[in-house]
Amino acid sequence: MINTLLGKVFGTRNEREVKRLLPRVEAITALEPEMKKLSDDQLRAKTDEFRARVQERLPHISDEPDADPDRRKQIDIERSQAMKEALDEVLVEAFAVVREAGRRVLNMRHFDVQLIGGMVLHEGKIAEMKTGEGKTLVATLPVYLNALGGRGVHVVTVNDYLAKRDSEWMGKLYKFLGLSVGVSIVI
Repeated sequence: MINTLLGKVFGTRNEREVKRLLPRVEAITALEPEMKKLSDDQLRAKTDEFRARVQERLPHISDEPDADPDRRKQIDIERSQAMKEALDEVLVEAFAVVREAGRRVLNMRHFDVQLIGGMVLHEGKIAEMKTGEGKTLVATLPVYLNALGGRGVHVVTVNDYLAKRDSEWMGKLYKFLGLSVGVSIVI
């Protein structure tokens, strides 16, 4: 009963999370007219621009090959944090580019709720979506964003059919934006 009362006063955790992400959704939507004006080549060029901006933002953290395991772990944490910050800086623009590419290539425009789902996935959280709500399209947002870091992105799918279907279907969008796509079937 107390939780219900608190939820009504302060909102549920999900409501607060959505509210936190709405300014970014609005910023992405505000970029839509600008993205529509770009030619296909200009839209594709955004990928190289984002990659360069991400790389510029990353500090050069030395490998320290002789470092002890604890120091190596600390270096990995520092690199991951720097990458997260660099990707977060281009998230709004990158999502706007993917939204426009989805419209052009797939004739599918990401809805605001799908943008929120993409941000949630990018943050390493779980986004629960029902059948037909566009999980496959949502995945294009964090996949593209995280691919800008140059370390590759893996999408795990429940079966061979979906892996092949999704790589062909969404692969058109990724390839349009200058990314490569491959499928590995693990038995």
